[in-house]
Amino acid sequence: MKKLDAEYWEKQWQDQQTGWDIGQASPPLIHYLNENNYQQSRILIPGAGRAYEAIYLHQQGYQHVFVCDWAPSAFDHLRQMATDFPEEHLLVGNFFELEIDVPFDLLLEQTFFCAIDPALRPQYVAQAANLLGDQGRLAGVLFAKEFSFPGPPFGGVAEDYRKLFAPSFEIISLEITPYSIAPRLGNELFIELKKN
Repeated sequence: MKKLDAEYWEKQWQDQQTGWDIGQASPPLIHYLNENNYQQSRILIPGAGRAYEAIYLHQQGYQHVFVCDWAPSAFDHLRQMATDFPEEHLLVGNFFELEIDVPFDLLLEQTFFCAIDPALRPQYVAQAANLLGDQGRLAGVLFAKEFSFPGPPFGGVAEDYRKLFAPSFEIISLEITPYSIAPRLGNELFIELKKN
């Protein structure tokens, strides 16, 4: 397997090999955010890439949005589109090594989980739970099928996700979302999980 480290991801950005980038905020996430009030919440978006969701929230007046990516070039778009986005909310580094003083209320998942080596998924769950406060939530989209090619992206199925998350999270929702972009329609699960 490729070594999916900071150097690998920075090269993807530099070479403009960003096939995961849908060019807009993820419609399932925007629907969820518009249906729930997280205005005063501390929100983390790991593997944020061009951070369309962070830009959207910033434009809506959210002041506690943080983005994490270990490719420095990933944040170029965010800096251009939201020039007053707090620089201290741009966390360049490894999600798995992220340390914080104040826990987050919401972790938004959009193409980060599918980009990591599947062997790291238990660590992802543990770190997500570690970064979230009591009753914190993890919400976002996961692919709803396995892929026949070597990733990234890496797919999965709902039953495996249930087993993976259940020890640390109450599963509120894990179902196919009707809000996916056309190429992914029927192939994305929306998850909403509450920390145990």
